[in-house]
Amino acid sequence: MREVGKPLTTSSHKTNCNSGLLKIVVKQRKHFMKTRPLTGTITALVTPFQKGRIAHGDLKRLIEHQISGGIDGLVPVGTTGESPTVNHEEHIEIIEATVEMTRGRVPVIAGTGSNSTQEAVELTQQAQAVGADAMLVVAPYYNKPGAEGLFRHFSAVAEATDKPIILYSIPGRCGIEIGIPVVERLRAKYKHVRWIKEAGGSVDRVDQLKHALGADITVLSGDDSLTLPFMAVGAEGVISVASNLYARDISNMVRLALAGDFTKALKSHRRLYPMFKAIFIESNPSPIKFALVRAGIIGSAEVRLPLSEISKESAQKLTLVLSALDR
Repeated sequence: MREVGKPLTTSSHKTNCNSGLLKIVVKQRKHFMKTRPLTGTITALVTPFQKGRIAHGDLKRLIEHQISGGIDGLVPVGTTGESPTVNHEEHIEIIEATVEMTRGRVPVIAGTGSNSTQEAVELTQQAQAVGADAMLVVAPYYNKPGAEGLFRHFSAVAEATDKPIILYSIPGRCGIEIGIPVVERLRAKYKHVRWIKEAGGSVDRVDQLKHALGADITVLSGDDSLTLPFMAVGAEGVISVASNLYARDISNMVRLALAGDFTKALKSHRRLYPMFKAIFIESNPSPIKFALVRAGIIGSAEVRLPLSEISKESAQKLTLVLSALDR
């Protein structure tokens, strides 16, 4: 993994988020911001398919598009990569292919979460064996463990690897949130558990995490439309769906925010905001795959059941938004 510097102290700023509006007052800094490991813009990669098979050529083109756009990391086989509908062998195949195609240019953060602790441990160990630099581990979904079960689940994964682990809290999909006391216990026990992807839609939750753990926790936004509001209260980047297509735009916006230039970052956010909403017009990743085909980056918008390609009506609405950005 790349060597990166220590963080500089962030400038003071005030935020007021109301009905999606963000007003930010900051002191502009004249020096460059050094980032911490696994921060900035990290793309939650789609998994390209053609005729039911993994499309390795499309995956390679997608990865090159990411790296040329200045992305800081890649996540294969997260939810955006359709992890629920690839089998175990395909799961590791996608991680290994991403590692090989990336060639050490950016960190590869493998999605290895499961609602089975044993499976999460096995995926984590196998991902490490094929060269993953870090793991993204979602909260167990559907079976809804309590705080002690969550702690033991993530502890088992942490003890199976010495690679960095990014916790992934997304209550809308999992039915549970990774509680802050659980995060505190994990952070106290395991040095390599110091990141969390927050996809609960709450700026206040980011504030709570930073209040409880300060610099000991690195928060990454899990929602493109909330990246800038989250960063205004201490998040240090995003695991992004939008950057599959708009790699350079998202990277630039996040770098501006990390450097304390929220005035310019807000201009980028305003321009991109309609797209942030439009790419979730239907279930992810169907809309972003449509957009990637439209841009000629992958050859097929195919998704696996129970997902389906977006409707004609949604495609028309999404095309209008993307066309406006093209101008």
